[in-house]
Amino acid sequence: MRIDTSFLFDLDGTLVDSVYQHVSAWKEALDAEGIELSVWRIHRKIGMSGGLFTNQLLRETGLEISESRIERLRQLHAEAYKRHVASVRPLPGARELLAALTENGIAWAIATSGRMETAAPNLAALGVDPAQVPVVTRDLVKYAKPDPDLFLAAAARLKVPIENSVVVGDSIWDMLAAVRCRALGIGLLSGGYGAAELQAAGAYRVFDDPADLLAHLDEVGGRR
Repeated sequence: MRIDTSFLFDLDGTLVDSVYQHVSAWKEALDAEGIELSVWRIHRKIGMSGGLFTNQLLRETGLEISESRIERLRQLHAEAYKRHVASVRPLPGARELLAALTENGIAWAIATSGRMETAAPNLAALGVDPAQVPVVTRDLVKYAKPDPDLFLAAAARLKVPIENSVVVGDSIWDMLAAVRCRALGIGLLSGGYGAAELQAAGAYRVFDDPADLLAHLDEVGGRR
């Protein structure tokens, strides 16, 4: 008997080098709303859903939380991100990692807390066609990370048991979601979180970036 492992990937900071572009975009959105918040506090929230992200930010500032303000911040962020997206590149080894999984007949999908409006250019930079590869975005689920909905939906798209899947992400929000849906979590340092933080959130292995994961793929179920 053999258990085939499937891989469910986060996008920003995991496959594409876009975390700091998102941080800058959120900073611009907050500034436009007259909300002062340190950049480091913004970075600590990257990876969770945009709605939860803005709720937490507004709670920290003590300002009024309204649906109209949350939606306005979301739109401002999306517009600002478009101005930064030209500098987004695949992380080292990302394309090669996905190609190796495909060549070995190992199922994989992408599950991102971003909406398709911000995910689309990142997918294009990565060379991933959502028409050919299962991609689950925030638009398609009720709740995003740290809730497990995105990864559960991605596993369902692949028609694989979530318990036989590995969640690969760069943030504690990815690892917390993995724990909640009973998948194994692999943390990458390429999004700015430290190894100890990722492990405390549930990562059972931590690698530098996709290239480092590719070099150790056989250790985490990536072989047929």
